[in-house]
Amino acid sequence: MKSIKSVAMLVVSSVISMGAFAQTSVDIVDIAAGSPAHTTLVAAVKAAGLVETLKSAGPFTVFAPTNEAFDKLPKGTVETLLKPESKSKLAGILTYHVVAGNLDAAAVLDAIKKGKGKVVLTTVAGGILTATLEKGKVVLTDEKGGKATVTTTDLKGSNGVIHVIDHVLLPK
Repeated sequence: MKSIKSVAMLVVSSVISMGAFAQTSVDIVDIAAGSPAHTTLVAAVKAAGLVETLKSAGPFTVFAPTNEAFDKLPKGTVETLLKPESKSKLAGILTYHVVAGNLDAAAVLDAIKKGKGKVVLTTVAGGILTATLEKGKVVLTDEKGGKATVTTTDLKGSNGVIHVIDHVLLPK
């Protein structure tokens, strides 16, 4: 009886440990890397040398453009940005999609409400994004007037949250 109890306790503690490990081991880079819709973003994060930064403790809120969003850029833009000589520019564009903190969808909506219809977010790159509601969806406007709609929210990782967007945002 004592050994059955010991085995049961070992199994329970292992399951609890694995559950805790699973919750803390999947970060925002892992989430993006596991998404077939974000292969271009993952390639860009690697080319910009941002993997370790985005795997750090954070927390980060990432507005993640899909492959289709990158495809909307002028022809040849992505290829040019992925070249080693464009690393700094690429890093600036990617960090323009990142806000410090863990802003889930409810927090963004609350901030828009408190801001009387908009909230200005400062990105890790130092630029600003303006979030508003249009037809019930959160829309981000970049410094050049470009707009991206949030299509999926609250992909939560150990170091932040990802919201999927349908366009690439560009700093000044």
